[in-house]
Amino acid sequence: MRSVVELLRTNDLVLISFIEALLAGAGIECFVADQYMSAVEGSLGFLPRRILVAEREMTRARQVLRDAGLEEELKRDEREARRRPAFQRG
Repeated sequence: MRSVVELLRTNDLVLISFIEALLAGAGIECFVADQYMSAVEGSLGFLPRRILVAEREMTRARQVLRDAGLEEELKRDEREARRRPAFQRG
């Protein structure tokens, strides 16, 4: 079984689509977790989606995002992750 890790967590659907395209272009498979939670939340968009990648691809995936100018998004997500309860951290 392949191990996956959380690359980023966001509510921004445009950003998610952009990241999916960037990763696909770099040959990195990703999975967007929680994307169908909108049915549960009533399509309000307050539950963040998580972009997951294979653990072995994490360093390369983060570099792809940095190269695309998304370093600030990575930093923001890291700051928010530190505030989450331990059981919710990726």
